[in-house]
Amino acid sequence: MLEKIFKLKENNTTARTEIIAGLTTFMTMAYIIALNPNLLTGFGKDTMPELWNGVFLATCIASAIGTIVMAFLANKPFAMAPGMGLNSFFAVVVTNIVALTGMTYVASFQAALCIVLVEGIVFLILSVLNIREKIVDAIPLGVRLGIAPAIGLMLLNIGVGSNAGIYSENGGPFYAMRDFFGALTPSLAKTNMGSGYSAMVLSVVTMFVGLFAIVVLAQRGVKGAVLLGMLIASIIYWAGEAIFLGTNPFASLATASFVPAFGDMASTTLFKFNF
Repeated sequence: MLEKIFKLKENNTTARTEIIAGLTTFMTMAYIIALNPNLLTGFGKDTMPELWNGVFLATCIASAIGTIVMAFLANKPFAMAPGMGLNSFFAVVVTNIVALTGMTYVASFQAALCIVLVEGIVFLILSVLNIREKIVDAIPLGVRLGIAPAIGLMLLNIGVGSNAGIYSENGGPFYAMRDFFGALTPSLAKTNMGSGYSAMVLSVVTMFVGLFAIVVLAQRGVKGAVLLGMLIASIIYWAGEAIFLGTNPFASLATASFVPAFGDMASTTLFKFNF
């Protein structure tokens, strides 16, 4: 059945290869699930939980639909997800609407959704008329080739510059690049971060061990090297939390809800166009 649908032999691949590649792709993109609602709500999980839940669920559903369409209609192994640049721009637009109109953030968010609706219609027309492809072809080759490494640099910046924020009695969030490496000396970093310094050290060690594991496994030709490296890093961090920090790495699961927040999405984002 899989051969008939996806033409695996014709594309010189196997079901096992595609499953490993799919899991690896998902794990490397999964940060979007939380980062997208964080960016679009100004990290408002506590201040705007309904909107945060709505964007969270919309991110998952939109990504799933896009990926499934690519698989079954285009037969392309491409994972689709919201762009991590346009969402920041969208958040700025929402903030400007709040400042200009005095509306609530949620109402302004729903007003900005109208822009996305119009954009979607325009892109659909451009695609149907084959104009979009001509626009893409008109973009200089150097720019097109630069997109992939540029995204990689952006992810690197997120990973070491603004991810894994550590909080302590001294405030926060503290980040690896700015507050740990940027402190120049360990004593200064420890003074600035207070009790969060140990968690930061564990985060940095985990980051480098995971990266080293990925490089070694990739050099040895191990399939799923990225996925295995992430698993190794996760295990090290969980063990470090339990052994050195004396905390339960799975404590948050005790209060987690595994029921999708469809109600929140329906009330905040689903066809909520505020014209």
